Amino acid sequence: MIDLRATLRARLDAAVGSTQVLTAATDVAPYVTDWRGRFHGRALAVVRPGSTEEVAAVVRACADLQVPIVAQGGNTGQCGGATPDADGNAIVLSLARMNRVRAVDPENATLTAEAGVPLAAVQQAAADKGLLFPLSLAAEGSCTIGGNLSTNAGGTAVLRFGNARDLVLGIEVVLADGRIWDGLRGLRKDNTGYDLKQLFIGAEGTLGIVTAAVLKLFPAPRTRATALVALPDVAAAVRLLYDLRQALGDRITGFELMSAYTIALSRKHFPALPDPCPGQPWYALIQADDCANDSPLAMQLERALGAALERGLALDATIAQSGEQARLLWALRENIAEAQRHEGPNIKHDISLPVSAVVRFLDDARAALTAALPGVRFVTFGHLGDGNLHYNLAGPADAAPDSFMGSAPRANRIVHDLVARYGGSISAEHGIGQQKRDELIRYKSSVELELMHRVKAAFDPAGLLNPGKVLQGSP
Repeated sequence: MIDLRATLRARLDAAVGSTQVLTAATDVAPYVTDWRGRFHGRALAVVRPGSTEEVAAVVRACADLQVPIVAQGGNTGQCGGATPDADGNAIVLSLARMNRVRAVDPENATLTAEAGVPLAAVQQAAADKGLLFPLSLAAEGSCTIGGNLSTNAGGTAVLRFGNARDLVLGIEVVLADGRIWDGLRGLRKDNTGYDLKQLFIGAEGTLGIVTAAVLKLFPAPRTRATALVALPDVAAAVRLLYDLRQALGDRITGFELMSAYTIALSRKHFPALPDPCPGQPWYALIQADDCANDSPLAMQLERALGAALERGLALDATIAQSGEQARLLWALRENIAEAQRHEGPNIKHDISLPVSAVVRFLDDARAALTAALPGVRFVTFGHLGDGNLHYNLAGPADAAPDSFMGSAPRANRIVHDLVARYGGSISAEHGIGQQKRDELIRYKSSVELELMHRVKAAFDPAGLLNPGKVLQGSP
């Protein structure tokens, strides 16, 4: 009889070297719990390959021995997509050592990066060539390109540049049988059949393991204008967004909506942050960029905001007068998630809606949730420019956090049913993982689910790639 563990260990040692196969409990622990501390699992080992060939060798070994594989990047996901289950039968395949920027091609405006390169390092490599990689997230110092592509990450610049899938020209993937597909093409036009790369982007490692990607770069902004605007309500925010896009066109890069409660929460846990427009119910953080040195962008933004103040769309506004002031205004937004973590558990929703439906959704959701969960506090913020809200719920101030979290199924049903009613999505940028897998069944049509299962069966017939994520059951 084959000793599975011993055989697997020998194959993994041969593939990556024994020092890159971690089995001690203290070494494995950081890889089997998500950063929020919500999902916990076990693993046979954590394997840390340093090249695509080593990834392929690991996958071949696991395919031969029928061992599941959970690929992991920076372990910053929100839905447990990179955390193994509690069975302990899988390995965690950490791509952190695959951290090389392979090439920057300024003339083609592309950058080729391995999956384990932190997002901030990709941004810096582009900046070193006078170019911009526009994907931007609060976790950009620790999240990795592979993770960004696996969840089709969004972030703050989707309004202008699109999601992660819009920023990719080609990818390299290790398939479930260990073969390598080299699709690293830096082409903006390629009509030679199915666009296979889009199947792997957003698939959360369930169809293949992305090991590298060719990413689009853009001219670096030379003029930037950042403003924080106080608003009477969300309807005014939606109208202001429309007016600014009319006035500034695609130079509007970000339009972030924040409630007064989220601003107060951010400042409570990060008291050095500014409070430039206090005492108002809603806020919009606006970023506009122009690649021209002599752009009148700041003056144009000021003029547009002045008009909004005159019309009552805005109650107050401040425009950053320096890069440091802009950084501090953005810190108000970027520290909300961390402030929530310090404050205690929340029932989190990462939803998207047509921008035109946001006001009606918020009104209906507030009424329904207040009736169902008296005293609930609304932690509402997000990327209004693309209709993506982080619609989170905190318990009453005097409620035990664990008791309130028991209301999550009820709250989720109210929120997600309303999202579906208004033509939205229950996952805008965080993926499905294990957290929303059951919800997917309720909100996807039977035709969509059947097609997804058929794609999964075609690419991973043994069901070894990130089992239990996105879809229920075996392929």
